Amino acid sequence: MSGEQILAGRVALVTGGARGVGLAIAKALNGAGAKVVIADNGTSISGDSADPAIARQAAEALGDGAAAYVESIASPASARAAIDLAKRRFGGLDILVNNAAILRDGFVFKADPQDWEAVIRTNLSASFYAINAATAMMRDQAKAERGGKPYRWGRILNIVSTAGFYGNFGQAAYASAKAGMMGLTRVTAMDMARSLVTCNAIAPFAHTRVTETIQPANPAQVAYKERALKIQAAPIGALALTLCSPEGDDVTGQLFGVRGREVFVFSQPRPVARDTDGGLGALRKHFTPMETDLEAFNTEPVL
Repeated sequence: MSGEQILAGRVALVTGGARGVGLAIAKALNGAGAKVVIADNGTSISGDSADPAIARQAAEALGDGAAAYVESIASPASARAAIDLAKRRFGGLDILVNNAAILRDGFVFKADPQDWEAVIRTNLSASFYAINAATAMMRDQAKAERGGKPYRWGRILNIVSTAGFYGNFGQAAYASAKAGMMGLTRVTAMDMARSLVTCNAIAPFAHTRVTETIQPANPAQVAYKERALKIQAAPIGALALTLCSPEGDDVTGQLFGVRGREVFVFSQPRPVARDTDGGLGALRKHFTPMETDLEAFNTEPVL
């Protein structure tokens, strides 16, 4: 088998896969031989005005090895229907990429609770619904030794955001959903370890519709947006491909970042200090600064 077809025989489902980061991942997986279902109902970044033509056009551009699912996956039934489509059309499901997301910003003292619920449902609950259905199929495939003995094709990738662990002004819903996806990543990695199915998270930096929504409040944020708009999404697809390849067989429960040619692996929250006197004095020097993710990554990317 050529190196270019390292995913031959595998089937992937990419939610939010018709544009931006999702499309970059779908192209990378398909280019390496995987069949791909693009699940995308074509809404605006706020989750309004669905357009099924967007996913269909993306699938058509990839050719016979791709199919479109054009309903929202933000319900258990629709997530299962997307996964059933992968099995019916291509014979199974080996790779799940949870990328679909919407954005409805608002300061915590002004935000509409209905916007909160919509973001959590689309960005976090939908990821669980897809994982819930996909992992059941992957466990069956592991028992059937799909692709060989043992089954090593199972991969789950959750696309998160640095906003989930740094925070950002007005992004309570978005950041909470993305932080929740990191917890979901860890638990899924643990629950699926016996089936040799991996689960990892990627925080992407790239020119996307989310980047375009940034409203700079100061010169530093103006500079951040200008830099961000220069970063292409293709390197995120390249990391996704690596994690889904044999090289990623033993990589699970990890949090990565991609910014152009830079690939980061992030530490995950663990105690850094302890005090037994009941006060905060000895702990203060270990406190985390109150910086946003825009401030933390306001440096020149390596392109």
